[in-house]
Amino acid sequence: MGIDDYRRHSAYSDPGRHGGLLDAVAADIPTVAATARNVIVHYRAGGVELPDDRLDEVNCRWVGRILDTDQSRFPLPLTAERPAVDRVAGCCRDHTLLSVAVLRQHGVPSRSRVGFASYFVPGWHHDHVLVEYWDGHRWVWADPEVDPAGGWGFDGYDIDPKAGLFDSAARVWAAYRAGTIDPDVYGVAPDVSAHGGWFIYDYVLHELAHRQKDELLLWDSFGAMTDDLADADLTLADEIAALLLAADDGDEAAEKALADRYATDSRLRPGARIRTFSPVSGTVSAVDLRLSRR
Repeated sequence: MGIDDYRRHSAYSDPGRHGGLLDAVAADIPTVAATARNVIVHYRAGGVELPDDRLDEVNCRWVGRILDTDQSRFPLPLTAERPAVDRVAGCCRDHTLLSVAVLRQHGVPSRSRVGFASYFVPGWHHDHVLVEYWDGHRWVWADPEVDPAGGWGFDGYDIDPKAGLFDSAARVWAAYRAGTIDPDVYGVAPDVSAHGGWFIYDYVLHELAHRQKDELLLWDSFGAMTDDLADADLTLADEIAALLLAADDGDEAAEKALADRYATDSRLRPGARIRTFSPVSGTVSAVDLRLSRR
């Protein structure tokens, strides 16, 4: 995909009938990020205890549905303050997707990046999703979930890709295959079993899907994904990770190869139906993306 492809909405970022709400949000990153935090609260790490009957909002999936949920409680501009406990339950993917939606609504090229952040818990690399937007000269990484008032010690709206604060799934996979990292400190959280080599492997496929504007939930599973590395296609992950890293370095041939492979290899992309593991109920179910969107 070229830069201009990221100016246009995906099925996931499309606000539908709520386009006017996004039009009214200024397209500068501090405002976009603050708006995302105002609409969405992390279902586990938002600093508030959400009612059990609202936790399933983490599966809203589409920006249009996220905004339906928000507007059912607050028929107001997105910048009008919402109490934290009444915001839409979501996670980093949702903060990023709503931010990407606002930017695309204003014609700013933007996409979501899937990987691992080291700035939440010392010694642990949390699975995480950032916004990457084109500022006219370069791609910039920004974390809309991080409130600058939190005193993080770095600029969360311009994260240096070389600082080790956030690494793409492709870069982590390459390091794992080279034997230079401990895979067991990469995952959801230290007290959650979702971590390790198989988890990083799956996230390479998530990173590719998000780059191709299929901004899936982080607990969706499709194609060649697996929860057992013994069943994984390691060569496939090696090839895709290498192309992702080359594309990040500006290799246009690698970018085209990613798009071509994504379009032609069913192992790499979601079909009409996917599997999803709910982090709320712990159940595995099949989701028809066509029906889910409607």
